[in-house]
Amino acid sequence: MDMFEDDAPGNAPEFSVSELAGAVKRTIEGNFGYVRVRGEVGRVTRPKSGHVYLDLKDDKAVINGILWKGVAARLQNQPEEGMEVIATGKMTTFPGQSRYQIVIEDLRPAGAGALMAMLEKRKAMLQAEGLFDAGRKKRLPYLPEIIGVVTSPSGAVIRDILHRLRDRFPRKVLIWPVAVQGQNCAPEVVRAIQGFNRLTPGGALPRPDLLIVARGGGSVEDLWGFNEESVARAAAASEIPLISAVGHETDTTLIDFVSDMRAPTPTAAAELAVPVRMELLGLVGDYGARMTRAMGQRIDVRGQRLRDVSRALPRPQELLDGPRQRLDVVGERLPHALRRLVDRQRLRLSESAGSLRPVVLTRAITVEKAKLTDRAARLAPALDRLVVQRREALARRADRLSPRPIQREIVAGRDKLDSLTRRLQEAQAARILEQKRKLDALARLSDTLSYKATLARGYAVVRGDGHVVTTKAGAEAATGLEIEFADGTFKLGGKPAKKTAKPKPPEQGSLF
Repeated sequence: MDMFEDDAPGNAPEFSVSELAGAVKRTIEGNFGYVRVRGEVGRVTRPKSGHVYLDLKDDKAVINGILWKGVAARLQNQPEEGMEVIATGKMTTFPGQSRYQIVIEDLRPAGAGALMAMLEKRKAMLQAEGLFDAGRKKRLPYLPEIIGVVTSPSGAVIRDILHRLRDRFPRKVLIWPVAVQGQNCAPEVVRAIQGFNRLTPGGALPRPDLLIVARGGGSVEDLWGFNEESVARAAAASEIPLISAVGHETDTTLIDFVSDMRAPTPTAAAELAVPVRMELLGLVGDYGARMTRAMGQRIDVRGQRLRDVSRALPRPQELLDGPRQRLDVVGERLPHALRRLVDRQRLRLSESAGSLRPVVLTRAITVEKAKLTDRAARLAPALDRLVVQRREALARRADRLSPRPIQREIVAGRDKLDSLTRRLQEAQAARILEQKRKLDALARLSDTLSYKATLARGYAVVRGDGHVVTTKAGAEAATGLEIEFADGTFKLGGKPAKKTAKPKPPEQGSLF
């Protein structure tokens, strides 16, 4: 019995490590083909190769999972930690690390609840970064010249937008076609928003003044592309004001929170983008009519005030009545004043001549001559002494004088004089030119205001007895008419009225 027990281990087959690992791999792959596993996503690793490694777990166990690069790129919803998912794939092993794993070929959120939980997580993260703040939202242009639309070119959305824009206010529209659902939706929408922002304003393909990202209604899964973080960040980073019009009024996506304006429907987005052209035309017409009425009322008020003021002004003839009467009064008083002046001057001359006698004059001349002789006798020595003193002073100063400083001052003064002369000439020339321009302007104004220009256009001036005639009754009452044309005058009967001579100005004089 002991012998049998000692020989038993030697009869068991021997496997290499690789053979045993291969047998386990075939057993697992044979018994578990394609399986669907529901669990929570744990650790997620994304190496540079593009593959995705993750853990599927529940409260009791953990299974390793792998998404190859091609499968991960096709997923509509990328796996995130804490996300509840349903994974479909094939069970296999990895002998290099003695572990079993599931090669996932399809990965979907486990119902709408998981999608909403992931959406709330993204929403909280973006809100914490300040992308939902109202202060960062840009103001929409009142009347954009070019509108960029990011949507599907084959759906009813773009037709509704174009039709609404054509009804309200036709504008230029650039359409960037994108997929509005599926795995290509998010990257294409991101490229469209970034592409519109990279366009050059006023270039061959001009940059839009406003963007509309639009899509029709659908389920949460259909609209999920607009809940992607990349789409929300692209919309928030857009320098062009952006209107989101994704889904119906009750649908809400992440792009609605980061966009500058949310429209409940694509048609409403078109209404937010442009005003109603006919309403603007009516408003402008109303403003024009109000302005015309206001200007007319203002002109009437000003005209009435002018007429009121003109009635208070005297006539031009009456302005000369007072000065003319004062001139007559002064003219009558002038001869009497002159005669009185002559009489007073003659009386003063008589009084002065009565006190003059030859003896008095001779005595005065003798006294003045004696004074002059005495001063002449003293003047010669004084002049000699003064000349000597001045000559000595000049000799002392001549030793210290040098002509060079004087010459330098003369040169500097001459340069300054030349500069002042040049500036004076330039200023005088500029002033003459300015006065000439003013004179030319006044001459043109005079030609404009003169009635001669009116005569040149075919009109004529009719005068009767030296006065302008503007009515038929005035022409019939005149003894003769004179018609002035642009090239001369033509007389009809009678003699032209003589022009009254202007009164000569009174001679100037003084009253005493």
